[in-house]
Amino acid sequence: MDESTASDSAVYAAREIRVVFSRIRRRLKDASDNRELTPSQTSVLSRLSKEGPASMSALAAAERVRPQSMAATLAPLDERGFTHRRPDPDDGRRQLISLSETGREFVEGKRRAGEEWLVRALDERLSERERRTVIDAMALIERLDAP
Repeated sequence: MDESTASDSAVYAAREIRVVFSRIRRRLKDASDNRELTPSQTSVLSRLSKEGPASMSALAAAERVRPQSMAATLAPLDERGFTHRRPDPDDGRRQLISLSETGREFVEGKRRAGEEWLVRALDERLSERERRTVIDAMALIERLDAP
């Protein structure tokens, strides 16, 4: 099905969801201090936080970049003490990269700052009834990502 065969309401809803989510994502990013990290560096820190230790080649594959590019992304993170490396117990030739305590605190601080902004915005700009409507709508939107 393409846009020309979709219902008008589906087309409108898709556009609105994309626009609103993009704006909110930008606001969440603005609400947290990025300490001058690139989007690629931030993405790697987030991935390590969610998925745990990984080899450089696994990170490169997950981020869809060449291993050389991943090495360039990781170097400043290593220098800032956000990551640390240890030998892979299954293959001594490889290293596993994981978040250091400093890296974990940075990622959690970014998440917390974004969430605090969103809580304030929801609390200040929406009524209790409207917040419940948002909760109900999010359950519906979540179904869009279901298998």
